[in-house]
Amino acid sequence: MSKENITFRIDSDKKATLDLIAAGINRDRSYVLNEAIEAYIQMHQWQIEEIQKGIAEADAGDFASDEEVKATFTRLTNAN
Repeated sequence: MSKENITFRIDSDKKATLDLIAAGINRDRSYVLNEAIEAYIQMHQWQIEEIQKGIAEADAGDFASDEEVKATFTRLTNAN
């Protein structure tokens, strides 16, 4: 995989924190940023995929019945 440079602005406090994290794990700032971006991408890709699945189910008319919704709500609210 090829690598490219990217430039963006960041608050100096956040930069300092990134540097502390990097030093604490004996890595450079680029490593920490790449790890953070990978986690961000994975989270948002998952959310987008789940939203698209939900839209496809709705388009197909695949909805939970009132009884299923009530049962799930009861189970979740009585779990405490």
